[in-house]
Amino acid sequence: MGKIDSSWLTWEKKMKVQKKDREILRELARKYMEICSDTVYNEHRKLWTDKNSLQRTRPLILVSFGMHNVWCRDVFGDHTLSCEHDLLRAYERQFKMFLFHHEIGDDWIAEPFLTVRAVFTQDSWDGLWGHPVSFIKSSQDGGAGRYQTALKDWSMMNMLRAPQHKIDEEKTQERFNLLNDTIGDIIPVAVDRGPLCLGFAMDISTHLGRLRGHQQLMLDMYDAPEHLHKLLSFMRDGILAEQKQAEDVGDITLVNHVNQAMPYCRELEPPAINSGPRKRKHIWGYSAAQEYTLISPAMHQEFLLQYQKPILENFGLVAYGCCENLTEKIDMLRQIRNLRIIAVTPSANVHRCAEQIKTDYVLSWRPNPADMVCYGFDETRIKNIVSDAMNSLKHCHTIIVLKDIETVQNEPQRLKKWVELVRDITEKYQ
Repeated sequence: MGKIDSSWLTWEKKMKVQKKDREILRELARKYMEICSDTVYNEHRKLWTDKNSLQRTRPLILVSFGMHNVWCRDVFGDHTLSCEHDLLRAYERQFKMFLFHHEIGDDWIAEPFLTVRAVFTQDSWDGLWGHPVSFIKSSQDGGAGRYQTALKDWSMMNMLRAPQHKIDEEKTQERFNLLNDTIGDIIPVAVDRGPLCLGFAMDISTHLGRLRGHQQLMLDMYDAPEHLHKLLSFMRDGILAEQKQAEDVGDITLVNHVNQAMPYCRELEPPAINSGPRKRKHIWGYSAAQEYTLISPAMHQEFLLQYQKPILENFGLVAYGCCENLTEKIDMLRQIRNLRIIAVTPSANVHRCAEQIKTDYVLSWRPNPADMVCYGFDETRIKNIVSDAMNSLKHCHTIIVLKDIETVQNEPQRLKKWVELVRDITEKYQ
């Protein structure tokens, strides 16, 4: 007998895997669309619309998490997934995280659509500026890694390349077709073709810290201010150009809102797929300056904000801040004419920030997650911290965001308990 051709077995196995993946994802999509129809989300949309338009509402509560958090890697890691195709595994994970978020009971909104991110010809993160950035991971899961300085001396400036809005149309269509063919009859699917330079990729600070190194950046302000200004100008102009490229070809749409909250307000259209082209002035923009948390307001202004402003002021409304302490910089931020949300982080003085922000902006308070859920779940401690903060925040347009949650000590149910407790505490401050 001749050798048996087993290639058909491989093909048959692949077909079975695809069928299994399809069944898994379709069931998750059905469950997700069921929760999207929950009337609570229309209530949330109304609350966020009022809150972000500086109308009086109860304090809104949001729990923020993702695969960058250790506990999420434990609960939603690869070992928990059943799909075999890489793209479908990613959406299997996303659906599971959405379904979990629904159970938390915060003021998050489940949107009845999915997006597939376009495939860009350029590395959208570590190679954004044309020079690869190396990251040394910690030996401990969740430990602090570090970036190796990419721009070691100023003579390397000529190696930098500005970001370009160039999409690999063939690969993008393949990704869309795969997901749409699998679940598009259950949940609407669209391509997100928005520019690379949104969110942290447009704040300058994030990538500047990776190009020059955080410590070196501080020294540059004293030792090489002219070179630093030249680099900042280059990055500002590169971001503006890349965003305009996307805008000019109609690739900015209503799925491109970014504000570290829910992007509903009266001034701008809500998130939606297939909206058709929009301008930057039609969406939320977001920026931060985490790498500048130890920099004085004067130097923050000179070596960052003056370069961020021309980028931010193209957007309809703007949110500013992530994990940096902005207590001494509120007045400085008032220069941003379309600023709407200011972050007040665990290291900030919540009382002094409330005094300065008043009702001029939405105040996004981020209590220390270690005090809230990461180190035990002490109801008395939580009540004391939240009640003390609310004594100052009660007159502000407040949202309370629990983020940077690295551990829940194997008790994810703490998040639901925290939301219930904080909502009970803040009820009297409506």
